[in-house]
Amino acid sequence: MTAILRAAAVLAVVAAAAHGGDWPQILGPNRTGVAAADERLAATWPADGPPVVWSRDVGSGYAGPAVAGDRAVLFHRVGRREVVEALEAATGRTLWKSDHDTTFVPQVGGGDGPLCTPVVHAGRVITFGAEGVLSCDDFATGRRLWSRSTQREFTVSVGYFGAGSTPLVVGDRVIVNLGGRGDSGIAAFALETGETLWQRTAEGASYSAPVTVAVAGATHVLMVTRLSCLLLDPATGDVRWRFPFGQRGPTVNAATPVVIGGDRFLVTSAYGIGCVCAAFDRDGATPLWQGAGPLATQYCTPILVGDHLYCIDGRDDVPPADFVCVEAATGRETWRDRGFGYGTLVCADGKLVVAKTDGELLLVRPDPAGLDVLARCRPLAGTVRALPALAGGRLYLRDDDRLTCLSLAP
Repeated sequence: MTAILRAAAVLAVVAAAAHGGDWPQILGPNRTGVAAADERLAATWPADGPPVVWSRDVGSGYAGPAVAGDRAVLFHRVGRREVVEALEAATGRTLWKSDHDTTFVPQVGGGDGPLCTPVVHAGRVITFGAEGVLSCDDFATGRRLWSRSTQREFTVSVGYFGAGSTPLVVGDRVIVNLGGRGDSGIAAFALETGETLWQRTAEGASYSAPVTVAVAGATHVLMVTRLSCLLLDPATGDVRWRFPFGQRGPTVNAATPVVIGGDRFLVTSAYGIGCVCAAFDRDGATPLWQGAGPLATQYCTPILVGDHLYCIDGRDDVPPADFVCVEAATGRETWRDRGFGYGTLVCADGKLVVAKTDGELLLVRPDPAGLDVLARCRPLAGTVRALPALAGGRLYLRDDDRLTCLSLAP
């Protein structure tokens, strides 16, 4: 009996240590790449890496998982179906599936699966497939509540890799950078029914996810489209301001805007475009520092920790790529680890988890003085491009063929 009580006490401590908030959308609770404040991570890992909680085969796609409560949501392509699948977070067991047909073939590259991370909000799961199918499923049961074929309805060009801008839920509406013809570059749909509430602009679609910002006491949407950065009113779609960002030709905008201190933001892209860090209000944006020198990253969203930005600078498809630390106020580079290799970052418990595209995983202490690697391992053999999710002490990481859940808890 004493041994049983001791074991129960240990399990209780582990459960308490592993507690953390949800990761219900791209880049976590606030689309910043930063986990909930109560997330706790181990200070280092065993020599062979963190414990594997479970691992399972997956279909094609670069959509990262979302996690809410006791379940994770996977969005992938299996055969000729795009599949939304709810998994038991602790075991990987399938709880429900919802799917639809797809015939998508990319213009560039070999990936034919979805790119957008699911969004879990108010008991619903919003997904946006590579062929532009915008769907809403019941989070508890998987019942399809509504679906819109946006590529057909709004005359959307397929794009290089298919639809890739993860939708944003603001209140009772789902806002999507569609890139449709005419005045349907950006549209809002009713969360409850899927009906079109408004459509505005002739903006082309990007692969960058929009974010919310508070401006003059009201919620606004900050968005990077194919060739612009803009601020809009989610209630009406009215554009407050915009400035050119991006360039024509074989380029993409894919990193999510980073809000700094509530009155500044950073946008960045590769292909010689670089970055703009600007102060903004309801009426306009004023660049503070910019150029290709500080940051020009393909799709890694910089992570703000304290007064510094951490990012993998460069491109996945055209090496080299460097791990850099930049002073947020000035753009001054404080260090650069050259030839580090491409990947993406998430932050929790004062640490950075770095998922490199070659399958290597690192635990890093963010330090403006230099790169401080606490642990490293290689849990996956394939290419890792999907953004990871971190919730409840578990890291959900997928490559081309497998989704693996690792325990990073103390």
